[in-house]
Amino acid sequence: MNPLMQRRLRQFKANKRGYVSLCLFIFLFLATLMAKFIANDQPLLVRYDGHFYCPVFKSYPETTFGGHFETAANYRDPLVKKLIEAKGWMVFPPIPYAASTVNYHLPTPAPSPPSRENWLGTDDQGRDVLARLIYGFRISISFGLILTFSAAVIGVCVGAIQGYFGGRVDLIGQRMIEIWSGLPILYLLIILSSMIEPNFWWLLGIMLFFSWMPLVGVVRAEFFRTRALDYVRAAEALGVPTRRIIWRHMLPNAMIAGLTYIPFILNGSIATLTSLDFLGFGLPPGSASLGELLTQAKNNIHAPWLGLTAFFSIAFLLSLLIFIGEAVRDAFDARKTRV
Repeated sequence: MNPLMQRRLRQFKANKRGYVSLCLFIFLFLATLMAKFIANDQPLLVRYDGHFYCPVFKSYPETTFGGHFETAANYRDPLVKKLIEAKGWMVFPPIPYAASTVNYHLPTPAPSPPSRENWLGTDDQGRDVLARLIYGFRISISFGLILTFSAAVIGVCVGAIQGYFGGRVDLIGQRMIEIWSGLPILYLLIILSSMIEPNFWWLLGIMLFFSWMPLVGVVRAEFFRTRALDYVRAAEALGVPTRRIIWRHMLPNAMIAGLTYIPFILNGSIATLTSLDFLGFGLPPGSASLGELLTQAKNNIHAPWLGLTAFFSIAFLLSLLIFIGEAVRDAFDARKTRV
């Protein structure tokens, strides 16, 4: 790592709020990737009649444990529990509920308040709120990261082409971007979602059409500035291929400015997905998401734990990304990284 990057890294760590936010965000993302091992209605390990089984990885029929049906075993069924415990044992995750698991043994009508069984209560269908929150975090963060990375690649490529070649290429490109950016994105998403049943990848593709534009202006300006420098002109005079000049000599400088926008694009991606889910034009019905949790809170005002969970979880996640973005911006600020 060169001295300049070392200074930037030290500057990033000096921003304690941003550094701690990054650590928390990474921890949350890695934890939600392991959601199946944290919140699941399938046991992590079953020992029955001297044999070990891993239902979290493979589905086993009820007859494997002495039952009568060939269908997948329901390990929350008292009869199946009794059959397994008669000849062995089973270990459940810390939260014995998946995102779609319904608790049929609630002490009060759904939505039920937080209890020892359901730490954050249940929604109006009897599903564990904490389990759905964990799976909703995983979907939102994964969606935001994939969309941000894809949008960054497209935005950097378009900005690099416009900034390097300039002239007619830049003029046509700017006019097209102005027209494209003037389209009402949310209305288009709502119209398209009402025509086609949305899913994760369909929403990702549609939102990618509009998410790449914020980086174009930054990268374009950096390429305009860099192409007039002496080392670029020298490379062109020596006959260095255009692709190599862009990739090795100009893109690294442009990416420095572009990196400061990445956390904010990620923030906007998650917020947009949450908004679409809240309006009912996002992921398929029943999917665990932060927007669906907001809908539950709106429809059940008499259950304040739903609204509090939705508000604090979304506010916490978006605040982390804002703090990370501010720390990255300060780390790449030339006025703060000088010797």
